[in-house]
Amino acid sequence: MTAGVVFALFNLALLQAVYSCPKECTCDTHTKAVDCRGQSLYDIPRKLHQDTLELYLQNNRIRGLGSMSFRETPQLQILDLANNSITMLSPSALLGLRGLKVLRLANNSIREVDRRLLVSIRNLTLLDLSYNSIGGLPGALADSFHHLTHLSLQYNHLTKLDRVHLEALENLKVLHLKGNPWRCDCHLIGLKLWLEKFAFKGGEVDDITCVQPHLMQERDLRHVPYELFHACMITSYSYLFANIHYLDGKQRGLSGQLHSSVSDFGPLGENLLPECEAKHRPRPVNYRHAIATVVITGVVCGIVCLMMLAAAVYGCAYAAINAKYQRELKRKMTEADRKDEEH
Repeated sequence: MTAGVVFALFNLALLQAVYSCPKECTCDTHTKAVDCRGQSLYDIPRKLHQDTLELYLQNNRIRGLGSMSFRETPQLQILDLANNSITMLSPSALLGLRGLKVLRLANNSIREVDRRLLVSIRNLTLLDLSYNSIGGLPGALADSFHHLTHLSLQYNHLTKLDRVHLEALENLKVLHLKGNPWRCDCHLIGLKLWLEKFAFKGGEVDDITCVQPHLMQERDLRHVPYELFHACMITSYSYLFANIHYLDGKQRGLSGQLHSSVSDFGPLGENLLPECEAKHRPRPVNYRHAIATVVITGVVCGIVCLMMLAAAVYGCAYAAINAKYQRELKRKMTEADRKDEEH
């Protein structure tokens, strides 16, 4: 009897050693999920089993993720860090999580996302960065998330979003952009075109409400008529290339130009849209030649016109002098004939 109890206790201890679980968490050995929600944790718990597939850390006090924070759980597929106080993300924080599918970082204090952080998690299908303080996205977003289907960026500090960030997300189905201070000027034409294509293909997107300029406030970018971007359409190379790409529906090697700033196009109407930031770009060589040709032609035409004017003045003066001479000569001849008759 005693031997049986000892054997049972030994097996229990061995089982606990094999499926270790932090004391602050509850672990499900069947689903391989670890639940550490609402435990006032300041750091990622240790002694997690290496076979853990799901890790829930919401509603804690975690302030940052250091290098390789999840080295003990390389097989993670779901990681939820929502509702913490995260301000710092090490570029190598998620290194090793090649199988990660779902990453939730909503409701933290993240200001920027390092492009190196995204390289480690190329198989994501859901990324939630909502309710943070992110002001811009790295270009690596387009190269890292070819499997992404859900992307949430709502309630951040985004004022613009380059179309190039979204073009490579071929499997994207749901996009949340609500609650950002969007500046609806020339920089958002590419995004407007992409959103129309995305909606046509059945994609789901929420409101994109303009905050600037003043006369565009509370208007949804998707419903702003193209007439209000007329000046951008006429002078912006970026718009022209984006429109060609939109109509063809294929990449034409313009990704380096789609996110470039449009040139200063001057006021539109009564300052309905503000001027885009001036970007000095060299004029094409053929354009310079055309301008030089026009200038030279104008100078030559001007000289010819002056010569013609001088000739006309000279001709008029010569005709007037000659007419006066003929009148004088005729008068003298008339007087001479009268004298001859008197004699």
